[in-house]
Amino acid sequence: QVQLVESGGGLVQAGDSLRLSCTASGRTFGTYAWFRQAPGNEREFVAANTWRGGASTYADSVKGRFRIFRSNVNNMLHLQMDSLKPEDTAVYYCAAAVATRRLPLTGEVDYDYWGQGTQVTVSS
Repeated sequence: QVQLVESGGGLVQAGDSLRLSCTASGRTFGTYAWFRQAPGNEREFVAANTWRGGASTYADSVKGRFRIFRSNVNNMLHLQMDSLKPEDTAVYYCAAAVATRRLPLTGEVDYDYWGQGTQVTVSS
């Protein structure tokens, strides 16, 4: 059974850092990403990378503050978020695609599996 399970969300203050994690199990993946959805908004792309590593791609709103990476330990995916802003408040989702595709891969339809989401709230 394929599963993506996020963790690490919480309530922080503006300027703080937070690291989200996603445990991937059940099969191998080629591409992975993080998306987020703020209240009243559509889900939007945050960052993506291929499983093999290499250059990542980021939404302009998080470029320079967030970093996506993968750990070989327990097949975990991470999103390191620094200099958090209140507008980063959202439910964050981990997503994975079976195929290794050329980045940027920003559409929800490009990903085959999704986690349940973890809430990140940034207070001002």
